[in-house]
Amino acid sequence: MCLLRLAYCKREVFNMASNYSLLLLFLVFAGTFLETKGKLTPKFYSSKCPKALSIVQEEVVAAIKNETRIGASLLRLHFHDCFVNGCDASVLLDDTSSFVGEKTAAPNNNSIRGFEVVDHIKAKLEKACPGVVSCADLLALAARDSVVYLGGPSWKVRLGRRDSTTASRSAANTSIPPPTSNISSLISNFAAQNLSLRDLVALSGSHTIGLARCTSFRSRIYNESTIDAAFANSLQGSCPRSGNDDNLANLDQQTPTHFDNLYYKNLLKVKGLLHSDQELFNGTSSADKLVKIYANNTFAFFKHFAKAMINMGNIEPLTGSQGEIRTNCRKVN
Repeated sequence: MCLLRLAYCKREVFNMASNYSLLLLFLVFAGTFLETKGKLTPKFYSSKCPKALSIVQEEVVAAIKNETRIGASLLRLHFHDCFVNGCDASVLLDDTSSFVGEKTAAPNNNSIRGFEVVDHIKAKLEKACPGVVSCADLLALAARDSVVYLGGPSWKVRLGRRDSTTASRSAANTSIPPPTSNISSLISNFAAQNLSLRDLVALSGSHTIGLARCTSFRSRIYNESTIDAAFANSLQGSCPRSGNDDNLANLDQQTPTHFDNLYYKNLLKVKGLLHSDQELFNGTSSADKLVKIYANNTFAFFKHFAKAMINMGNIEPLTGSQGEIRTNCRKVN
């Protein structure tokens, strides 16, 4: 009798232990599932749309071959998207009866471009994998591929973002730092996005490619003292004191279509085109040290730029069941 009772007790203990192990295993899997669901991952489309990354890369390269400037434009679209309520492709939405989009906000109006290229890439993705790849992820991939093709660093783009169903012109007006920003406002602006001083200085290096409108640097070349006089004079011919607002100048005078560290070398010579550029090296801030490092070490710049792009790409993404996967990047489904 005692032996039977002992065997029964042992069996109960065994069953309890087994049940506990199963419960623990379930909780581990559930936790892993929830963690993965809410996080971005470079392999998000590995099984859902295996050709997604190659499609974006091929189309970005083709677009840059057609117009070199478009690489900088695609990079800028990703930046202007992420800084307004997160990386959710809100920057791509046209105005509707229910909201005014971000395209006509002060930092974007007559400035951001590349929408037709985005449309073309999205059409290719929809043909390959209908309703799978988000416009927000498209922008993140296109930014990386543009930088790489123009000679810059590569990084693993974390994917799984979904698209917003609205946009905010007012948020774009307040969230994107203007070219007149001083160093303290730049630091505050980036900190509001959980980006560090190093992220700020490294991401500003994207101005090693692309162009800027006269209206964004006019005041600097006529009114500021922290600028090389010959450099300022060379710009005044195409950017008069009034008029010709849309005339363009290279952000990097030497290699405007090659991603390198000459942007920082120019800052050391007080040849930053925008006021906000030169503020990174003004002799009064902790950013000066980073500018010197990047001016003298391309590897350090590339390494920190890649990390900063990953950090920026993580700003408030919509995941899981949030938002949607737009069929047309210009409008909600």
